[in-house]
Amino acid sequence: MDKNVNFPYVFSPAGSLVYSFDQQNILRVSFSSAVRNPTLQDQYLYYNVGRAILLGNLNGFTDLVTTESLLNSLSSSADTLEYFDVAPVVPEKVKTIEFGFRHTLWKNFFVDGSYYYSFYRDFLGFQIGADVNVLESTNQVDLGTVQVYRVAANSTREVTTQGFSLGMNYYFKKFFAITTNYSWNRLNTQEDDPIIPAFNTPEHKFNVGVSARDITKVVLGIPIQHWSFNVNYRWVESFLFEGSPQFTGTIPSYGLVDLQISKRVPSISCTFKAGASNLLNNKVYMVYGGPLVGRLAYFSINFEPKWAEK
Repeated sequence: MDKNVNFPYVFSPAGSLVYSFDQQNILRVSFSSAVRNPTLQDQYLYYNVGRAILLGNLNGFTDLVTTESLLNSLSSSADTLEYFDVAPVVPEKVKTIEFGFRHTLWKNFFVDGSYYYSFYRDFLGFQIGADVNVLESTNQVDLGTVQVYRVAANSTREVTTQGFSLGMNYYFKKFFAITTNYSWNRLNTQEDDPIIPAFNTPEHKFNVGVSARDITKVVLGIPIQHWSFNVNYRWVESFLFEGSPQFTGTIPSYGLVDLQISKRVPSISCTFKAGASNLLNNKVYMVYGGPLVGRLAYFSINFEPKWAEK
C-alpha cells in the first residue's frame, strides 16, 4: 500500500509461481503491480522555457485550446477552436504479467528468457494546449495574448507496453565467462489519446561482455594471482525522446565500451579497482536537449579486515 499526502491510498499486490521440470529447465509465471507517484515537477512545476510554460498539475486546468485548432483558426475564425480540460494528476498504476524460462546446457551454459505485457492506468505524461483570448469585434484569436502550456497529465485510456529479453551466460576455464543479452520494448500507443506518454525507451538494445573473476594461475612462468576484469559492449537503438515542446527529438543510436580491472591483495586485505564507463569516449546524447555524455573513469580501494570475514 502506498500513500502520498496529495493522493489517495493505492494498493499493489504481486505473486509468482516457479516450476522446475528438472535441474536444467525452470519455468516461471508472475503477476505484479506497481505505483508511480507524480514527481515534484508533475505536481508543482512552473517553468517558462520560451515556447511554452511547463506546468505541474495538482488542481487541474480548464478551457485550454488544442494547438492544431489554434493554427486552423488563423485562416478562418475562432469558431474552429477546440477546447479541452485536464484533470489533476494522480498516481500511475501498472499491472504486469510475465512468463519466463531458464535452461542449462553442459552445466556451464545458461539461457534465460522472459516476455512481459503491462497494462497502465493513469499513465503519466503531458498534454500541450494554449490559453487564448478571442476578440469579440472580429471573432479572431488575439495572438498577442496566446500562451502555450505543457501540462502534466494522466492518460484517459489504458496504455499497454510489451517486451521480451533473452540472456546467455557461458562459463569456461574456471575463471572466465561470456555474457550477452538482448531486450525489445514497445509502447502500444493509443492514437486517439491526446496524452504524450514520454515512454523514452529504445525498442532494441543489447550488450555482450567477457569477464574473469579472481584469476589464479601461472602463464609463461609468470604467476597471475587474484586478478579480475570485465569488458562490456552495449548498443542502444535510436529512439524518440519526448520531454517538452523544445526538448522532443531523436536520440541517435550509439554503442559504448565499459572496462573494469581489479586486483585483490589478501596480505593487506585490500582490493584495488580501476575502470571506465564509455572507455573510448564516444560522446553521445542520452537525453534530447541534454549535454553530450563522455568517458567516466574511476579508481577505488576496498579494505576488508580479516576479522570482518569471520
